[in-house]
Amino acid sequence: MSVTIDDIRKAAKKLEGHVVRSPMLAAPKLSELTGAQIHLKHENLQYTNSFKDRGAYIKLASLSRDERRRGVIAMSAGNHAQAVAYHAAALAIPATIVMPQTTPFVKVESTEKLGATVVLSGETLADAQVAAEAIIENKGLVLVHPYDDPAIIAGQGTVALEMLQDEPDLDVLIAPIGGGGLISGCAIAARALKPDIEIIGVEAALFASMSAALKGEPANCGGNTIAEGIAVKNVAERTIAIVRDLVSDIVCLDETIIERAVNACLLLQKSVVEGAGAASLGAVMLEPERYRGRKVGLVVSGGNVDPRLLSFVIYRELVRDKRIVNFRVQIPDTPGVLGRISSFIGSHGANILEVSHRRMFLDMPAKGAELELMVETRDGHHAETLLEAIRGLGFVVRLLDAPGGRESP
Repeated sequence: MSVTIDDIRKAAKKLEGHVVRSPMLAAPKLSELTGAQIHLKHENLQYTNSFKDRGAYIKLASLSRDERRRGVIAMSAGNHAQAVAYHAAALAIPATIVMPQTTPFVKVESTEKLGATVVLSGETLADAQVAAEAIIENKGLVLVHPYDDPAIIAGQGTVALEMLQDEPDLDVLIAPIGGGGLISGCAIAARALKPDIEIIGVEAALFASMSAALKGEPANCGGNTIAEGIAVKNVAERTIAIVRDLVSDIVCLDETIIERAVNACLLLQKSVVEGAGAASLGAVMLEPERYRGRKVGLVVSGGNVDPRLLSFVIYRELVRDKRIVNFRVQIPDTPGVLGRISSFIGSHGANILEVSHRRMFLDMPAKGAELELMVETRDGHHAETLLEAIRGLGFVVRLLDAPGGRESP
């Protein structure tokens, strides 16, 4: 191994006073949801709201005086960027960060506020890497790689070191995988402290690059993922080797389960977590029987989620739970019908959030109209009862998957 448990212990000493020793908290409501004994390592409470603070500081603190004078460069979808910018400023090191153009604005803005020069290039981290290499060639900056670096891996490994100090009887440790720096460091530390622990890595299904690498297959990566922090196309031989030797399994998650995990963290743990940070919980939600009754430590890797995106996630989960329903009602175009339906919905304990009254479309009868309503209900049973009651009045009702959307099956 290019990194040992001794390297990680040394990194932990160096980090004292420079990063947060994040809490490892029991999550009883998430435990009730999944059937496992869930404990969360809240790396979203770091100063830059992600575990990346750890590796960034260790790498930057190791630079020579000449390297610090030349300045550093990093490519990142956001969290590594903010960590490098923050600790570079604290160490008086000039920093340039190359970020994909698809990076959420909140992460770009935060990185600039921390004093770094931000360059937006390409759609993915791989594109950003190409741009970063060109800048290094022209300006001689020192690369702070997000995962393919022993100092970075050692710094990230302190996460698992603290987890097992706080909860030494963990049966399972689950962490997200992007480039593999976090899972590599955690696996080295966890195996050294507890050789029989099960270590699970989690990838977004759209960017399952580590899974593909372990199978010796080309990675078929791409698409819009809520877990942009682990949307990595290219993994490194260094992290591939560590994962192959020490990680028990890798689970790939679709976007729906990641959204559900973000929402569960917010509603049940009262913790704001980004898509990549919620991936560990998503793995347990995907296969609850696998972890039932076991003590499971989840790395909540980050909390830098765009507020606009978070609002969409909350809304979509409310629609899935039918606590918000969208439906169309065909009505005669006569006075008082809209008021009648509105009063009827209110009398059944539901709340109208939005209404659209269409009468000028050619797919409507000349004497007819159509109402499209967004209605807040208590739960799925309440929603179904309400729709059946409206049908009982003689109206045709069609459930939609979203405002102005398709009819639900």
